[in-house]
Amino acid sequence: MPNIGDVDQDYKLWVLLGQASDMIFEARENELREYGITAMQAEVLFAVQAIGDKTTPAQISRWTLRRPHSISGILDRMEKVGLIRKTKDLARKNQVRVSMTDKGRQAYNKSLKRKSIHRIMSALAEEERQQLWSRLETARNKALKEVGKDPKKVPFPKSL
Repeated sequence: MPNIGDVDQDYKLWVLLGQASDMIFEARENELREYGITAMQAEVLFAVQAIGDKTTPAQISRWTLRRPHSISGILDRMEKVGLIRKTKDLARKNQVRVSMTDKGRQAYNKSLKRKSIHRIMSALAEEERQQLWSRLETARNKALKEVGKDPKKVPFPKSL
């Protein structure tokens, strides 16, 4: 069994980044549970709100950096619980449009509080936040290029 000290620095940093992300995600899940939605559903509702009603699953996929089949599955589940409505595009028969229902809009509005995220991020001073933003943006953009995506085509987020 290798000693953790023997593991390369890049790998340890990647593990730490993943742990931080996972725990912030879990805190957000706990917060959203009281509204009856998941963090992923809140992210999709945020994308639909930002892009506009009648958005397509492909646009949501690009916005959230999630694979199309993942978005398709979450949209199916969200439609079943009444958060979104999927309708066929009359002009383009093979295209689906996504819009929020009243229940989805209520859930979206409740999800805007983001208290858990604010509590966690408040551990960082403003200068530290700016530095973290800059470093994470650099790493994200490098990763996007690594998987063949253009960072300039990532719609959100643009700046702190």
